Amino acid sequence: MGATNGVNRRGFVATAAASTAAAIVPRHVLGGAGYVAPNDKITLAHIGMGTQGFRELGALLDDPRIQIVAVCDPNEDSNDYIEWGKNGIRNLIRRYLGDPHWREGVEGCPGGREVGRLVVETYYTKTRQVADYKGCRSYADFRELLEQEKDLDAIKVMTPDHLHGPIAVAAMKKGIHVAMHKPLANRLHECRLVVETARKSGVATHLLAYGAAPDNRRVAAAIQKGVIGQLREIHNWSNRPVWPQYAEIPKEPTPIPPGFDWQLWLGPAVDRPYHPCYTHTVFRGWYDFGGGSMADMGIYSLWPVFEQLQLGVPIAAEGWGTHQCTITENLSRVIRNDYSYPIACSFRFCFAPREEQAGIELYWYDGGMKPPRPDILKAAGVRFRPEGIMFVGENGVIVAGFQGQDPVVFTNGKRQALWELMPADSLGQPEAERRGIDSWIRACQGGPPSPGNFVAAADVSDTVNLGTVALRAQELIEFDSAAMKVTNVASANKYIYREYRPGWEM
Repeated sequence: MGATNGVNRRGFVATAAASTAAAIVPRHVLGGAGYVAPNDKITLAHIGMGTQGFRELGALLDDPRIQIVAVCDPNEDSNDYIEWGKNGIRNLIRRYLGDPHWREGVEGCPGGREVGRLVVETYYTKTRQVADYKGCRSYADFRELLEQEKDLDAIKVMTPDHLHGPIAVAAMKKGIHVAMHKPLANRLHECRLVVETARKSGVATHLLAYGAAPDNRRVAAAIQKGVIGQLREIHNWSNRPVWPQYAEIPKEPTPIPPGFDWQLWLGPAVDRPYHPCYTHTVFRGWYDFGGGSMADMGIYSLWPVFEQLQLGVPIAAEGWGTHQCTITENLSRVIRNDYSYPIACSFRFCFAPREEQAGIELYWYDGGMKPPRPDILKAAGVRFRPEGIMFVGENGVIVAGFQGQDPVVFTNGKRQALWELMPADSLGQPEAERRGIDSWIRACQGGPPSPGNFVAAADVSDTVNLGTVALRAQELIEFDSAAMKVTNVASANKYIYREYRPGWEM
């Protein structure tokens, strides 16, 4: 847990309890079965009160081990967020509030720090039987939150990608535990800083992509047992992006919405005029603010493969992307940009041989692109789903979906479910993968590190960020991981780092 004025809160409470044993109050008086005394709770600040933040808020509110004491977002309160089902977030917030008429007649998707505070305080008032609970503070600036909240144990980071690194590093340096949505950062240099700070600080960390694709780990374990011989290639594809990708920087002036602190939202990114095409949900499409489709989905599907096969960091990478055209003064031209991801792109990563494993090539595809089908799949009439992963070995091919499709093995003209060849339980299913964020909560309470900790996510995170470097360099790049340097294209090294606004340097 975090310390206050050099004294560990939990240790202080334990000492005080020992000196006042005669004053112990029965548990049923405090709140019934499963109740956790307030001084045993993890005090948590929720940073980022947008669409995904509200989707995941309920699990934290319901957990008796957690007390949300603060929320933070540069946006105060608005109805301009993006969602994938009309009124889905509003209806979810209504359930949290127990008010089926909240914002009735108000169009749009709600979000912002004051909505977050309302939800937390109303929920605790209802479920913890505390009349008119007012114990959740609200901040626009995460730096102020970390300075003011002296008794804070943990944070959950649900912001746009470009703020992940600065927030996580600042919190860990203060001894605060951190759970965060992917990616660790959207620059390779910042990703390394996050990992190194986690290693040095010793706080409990957790990247929320962990455990999302346990079948992929078991497929990798089967490959290690020789089910398709020597592994040669891995192909992973996603239906992302599911947001607009902008080919040009917006030129029309747009007023900043009331209650929205644009400078705080920009954080470390270089200054520019406000425009809504940068912010809610669509931030992922910009190099400055997002990590693209691979950062959004590839960490889910590939992390268990990296962990099982111990792939390490690529020694080389290259990337390809689509382009768009525009007409200017009756001339059609290709739009050249170095500020946003293409509508669709593909990466190739080369990994060095390791022990008995030959070098492996990993391919990523998004924007509707998929890999070419090997002949054995064509003969079997296999058609790829919108999301999936394929492992190509010297003696066969394994195809699996990211979700909802059991792995299938194709060898010697035969098609067979992997679980028929090797039962799933024989390939391992770590209990921690089924616990999700629970392993982080246990780590915050002094238990073993979460298997989804930041250090464990280092190699897959480096790979995702290196893909962006290769895409922007538009050349095959050779990478020295130890030196964190592209060795053959010197100009590509600038993409490893961020250009910071003054005062935000890391």
